[in-house]
Amino acid sequence: MKLVHALWGPGELLGDAARTGLRTAGATRIQVNLADAAVAGALLRLTTFDEPVAAVVATEIPDEAAGALVSAVLTGFAERVAGWWVEEHLPLPPPAVPPGERAPGLANIAFLRRPAELPYAEWRSAWLEQHTAVAIETQATFGYVQNRVLGPATDGAPELAAIVEELFPIEALTDPHAFYGSGGDDAELHRRTGRMLRSVATFGADRDLDVVPTSRYLLA
Repeated sequence: MKLVHALWGPGELLGDAARTGLRTAGATRIQVNLADAAVAGALLRLTTFDEPVAAVVATEIPDEAAGALVSAVLTGFAERVAGWWVEEHLPLPPPAVPPGERAPGLANIAFLRRPAELPYAEWRSAWLEQHTAVAIETQATFGYVQNRVLGPATDGAPELAAIVEELFPIEALTDPHAFYGSGGDDAELHRRTGRMLRSVATFGADRDLDVVPTSRYLLA
């Protein structure tokens, strides 16, 4: 089972205390994404939540009881925490990085919401079955993780449809050509951005969206 938590006002998440607490709670895999100084200059940053998300923690856990313990641990490392149960899809697995080391590049995490007027089956098909190839073909991603939200894991967690992580070259922080892999060709950049924007509009990701630039760490 997989949990994803958004954190606001986080403390030290990369230290031994957080890792030990999460492992003791039952987490067998711990990933931390931080909106830190390394990505502060990112051009793409969108916020629909009342405050920007400052960190994201993804964990693999054996059961719901362990999930409650993981949520409890994280509340001790942040001013505010919201968690969701998710189903993971890996169309483009991120490269392996030694535990505790920063993954190369930029990791954008997007929080997606389904438009009320769009039936769930249509939303899911447009996102998972149609948009996936478009996203990979039009961007310079070297890692792509899709998390379909199954339900809230903490009281009061905002309603979400999906949480997506995309890894880009670090130059994509400020260079649209590096973001879209258009090789400096303005016409190709225009073609790729147009195709991408048309695709995201089919499932409502052209609005009510959070995009959080982060540094990615796999702790365990």
